[in-house]
Amino acid sequence: MTAAVPESPRTLPADDRDDRDGREDRAAEGFVHPVKPRLRGWLHAGMFPAVLVSGIFLTALAQTPRGRLACAVYTLTACLLFGVSALYHRGNWGPRANAVLRRLDHANIFLIIAGTYTPLTILLVPGGRGQLLLWGIWAAAVAGIAFRVFWVGAPRWLYTPCYIAMGWAAVFFLPDFLRAGGVAVLVCVIVGGLLYSVGGLVYGIKRPNPSPRWFGFHEVFHSLTLAAFAVHYVGISLVAYNAT
Repeated sequence: MTAAVPESPRTLPADDRDDRDGREDRAAEGFVHPVKPRLRGWLHAGMFPAVLVSGIFLTALAQTPRGRLACAVYTLTACLLFGVSALYHRGNWGPRANAVLRRLDHANIFLIIAGTYTPLTILLVPGGRGQLLLWGIWAAAVAGIAFRVFWVGAPRWLYTPCYIAMGWAAVFFLPDFLRAGGVAVLVCVIVGGLLYSVGGLVYGIKRPNPSPRWFGFHEVFHSLTLAAFAVHYVGISLVAYNAT
C-alpha cells in the first residue's frame, strides 16, 4: 500500500494558497511560487497608466477647487488599487514580500470605495448629510484596512461581504445623487456598484473559472473591477465638469 502524498505548497494554485494566508508569514514552509494563470495581473497592469492619465485630466478639468481636491483623492486611491494589484499579482514574491503586498492589495479595496465616494459626496451632498456620509465612509475604510492588515488570513466569506456592504453604504443617499447630479450620474453610480458587487461575488465563490491556466475566476473579477471603475469614472466626470 502506498501512502498518500500530501499536496506540496510549491504547486498550490495561487488562489488556494491565498486562502491559507493566515499562515502567509510562515517562511519555513518552503514554498517557492504559486501556480497562477498566465494573464494574472496584466489587466490591472495595463489599466494603471490609463487610470493615472485620465485621473490627471479629471483633476485638472474639475470646475471648482473642492472638485479638484476630491478628484485628486479619487485618482490617488485608484492608482494605488491598480498599481499595487499589478505589482502583487505579476511578481513572484517571497513569503514576506507576498504577505505585505497582499495586505496592501486588500486594503486598497477599502480605499477605492472611499475614494470613489469622495467627489460624489463633496459635490453632490451638501451640508451635514454630506459630512455624515464622507466621515462615515472614511471611518469604515480605516476600520476595514485595519481588519485586513491585522487579519490577513480572514476567510473570504467574511471579508468579501464587508467590501460589498461598504460599497452600498450610501444607498440612502442615492436620492441626493439624483437630485444634484441627474439621472445619468445616478445610473453610473448604480451600474458601477452592481459591477463591483458581481465581481465580489465571483471572487467569493471562485466561479466562473473559464481557464485556470490562462484566465481564471480572478481575471473575471479583475475584468469586472475595470468595467466598474470606468462607469464610475464617467459619472464622476459628469459631476466634476459641471460643478459650480
